[in-house]
Amino acid sequence: MSNRRRGIYLLPNLFTTGALFAGFYAIVAAMNSSFEAAAIAIFIAMILDGMDGRIARLTNTQSDFGLQYDSLSDLASFGLAPALVMYQWALCEMGKVGWLAAFIYAASAALRLARFNTQAMNQDKCFFQGLPSPAAAAVIASTIWVVTDYGFDDGHNFLVFCLPTTILLGILMVSNVRYHSFKHIDLKGRVPFVAIVIIIAAFSLVAVQPPLVLFGLSLIYAISGPVLTLFMVRKHRVARMAVENTEEQDTLENK
Repeated sequence: MSNRRRGIYLLPNLFTTGALFAGFYAIVAAMNSSFEAAAIAIFIAMILDGMDGRIARLTNTQSDFGLQYDSLSDLASFGLAPALVMYQWALCEMGKVGWLAAFIYAASAALRLARFNTQAMNQDKCFFQGLPSPAAAAVIASTIWVVTDYGFDDGHNFLVFCLPTTILLGILMVSNVRYHSFKHIDLKGRVPFVAIVIIIAAFSLVAVQPPLVLFGLSLIYAISGPVLTLFMVRKHRVARMAVENTEEQDTLENK
């Protein structure tokens, strides 16, 4: 049985509604060829989505309704919105191949959210299974933002990057690749002075060149999952080989 309360709480659901509105606005902006505004709206949806859950936990207003509403908002803001914005910006030039790539992304986001909801209680809190849909949306939104910031109104000249990236992001979302969740970070605990300096430097970098910095950060995070998974697989393989060698040595000594 769920430990969450029944009912509807206003404060966290206001932020969820704001995230949903931002995702919907991104689609409308893309339809009107305002792609930079669409990309920024997706990032605003990410900020609001990150706040609603924390506010619900801090105010003890978690509920089953809020959980389901948040998932539906995530599907719209980080599944449908990025797929449709990317399609309108670049993939529409590819015809059926373009909308199929956008559909693969949207369907993968839906599948990833469904898997997360059904396995949330059994998963390691320190890691995500598959690329989180907000992180995948960040790659698409930052790509569009950085290109339009450099004066390109559409992505038709960047199809070589956009088409495989859209499909690959969808695959990463439904994969078993592990990503750091950063949920172990204690925001209420004490931190060294250098941590504050690093945070200030990070905000300064984002303020100087938001699209480029956000593109770099989102791309690094998307790549970090496969790198982390390969490292962990290699680590487990080395450990297993060491155990097998120890067992073989013990067997030879006992003969």
